Amino acid sequence: MEDFQEWLRLQSTPGVGAQTAADLLRWYGSAAEIFRQPESALRRHVRPALAQALCVVPAGLAQLQARVADWLNRPAPGVSHAVWTWASDHYPAPLLTLADPPLLLYAQGQLNQSMPSGLALVGSRNPTAQGLENAHALAGELAQAGFCIVSGLAWGIDAAAHQGALDATPSNLRWPTVAVVGTGLDRVYPARNTGLAQRIAQQGLLVSEYPPGTAPMAHHFPQRNRLIAALSSAVVVVEASLKSGSLITAQLALELGREVMAIPGSIHSAQARGCHALIRQGAKLVETTQDVLEELAPFLAPAPIAPTQAPEETAPSALLRAMGFDPVTPEVLAQRTSLDISALQAALLNLELQGVVARLPGGFFQRLRVRC
Repeated sequence: MEDFQEWLRLQSTPGVGAQTAADLLRWYGSAAEIFRQPESALRRHVRPALAQALCVVPAGLAQLQARVADWLNRPAPGVSHAVWTWASDHYPAPLLTLADPPLLLYAQGQLNQSMPSGLALVGSRNPTAQGLENAHALAGELAQAGFCIVSGLAWGIDAAAHQGALDATPSNLRWPTVAVVGTGLDRVYPARNTGLAQRIAQQGLLVSEYPPGTAPMAHHFPQRNRLIAALSSAVVVVEASLKSGSLITAQLALELGREVMAIPGSIHSAQARGCHALIRQGAKLVETTQDVLEELAPFLAPAPIAPTQAPEETAPSALLRAMGFDPVTPEVLAQRTSLDISALQAALLNLELQGVVARLPGGFFQRLRVRC
């Protein structure tokens, strides 16, 4: 709890964003250690105003910590609550590919399970009847194929996608769906999705970067879309107008190197124009579930077998040896080591926090010094 509270203080300090937090953690090793430093020591690494801010307890922090602690201790029956930081084993490694991954992620649901391959289904809050039917059916079939359906718990296509995955209930699937929300997890927006949120918590997972007590605000929802994109190997836009927030998710997915697909609709429907625009720009046209499966078959392949190592060689040492001293991408490292990309991202973050490797622009990593 103390460590979580220090991370919450770090996030609450004015002037601390993701990059500054990463730098501070790399220099000092832990959130708690940052706040043990005198201002004079902090000034060696950050500007004076930020050094001063780090030495002052943010206003309202005690109340925020108490509110989060109360939420952690009051889960519904059969449901668990957790706060994951960058240092947590359960923090989703794909989020670390973002330029601004949340320092803390609030989680509610079945936390004793690991997330399978994520696939985002998103779309309009004012869908057509056909759009709802398409979202529900596609989500169910993809869940049965082994994908975890990721969406935003909004009314319309999002809700239909979550319901379709839950209704499929394949016996061999863990976490049929994950909902990424733009409020605190003690609230449901829109309120008419309360029953759906409870069902997701009983079978899957809800996550938010916003602490309990956070009300729905307009700018939170485009912000949460980057988490939906990052958690998914691809984004399928089921139905969307030209001004739909789903197009924001699609653009974010492209920037992260994810696949983008879209279902076409009637030329007379305003809710199909966003999908048609994506298809004209190169998104894969989806008519059947098989269209998606053919594109994403590699994400359902068995995990590669780790290479044999000498008994005395540790996993970090093997990773550093594979890295060498030139800048390298995680994708290249994955090929050299046969490590799962999620495990690789977590290992790279750990080495980055230890000051052994540095994250460079363009998604590259570089070894800084020989590890003792």
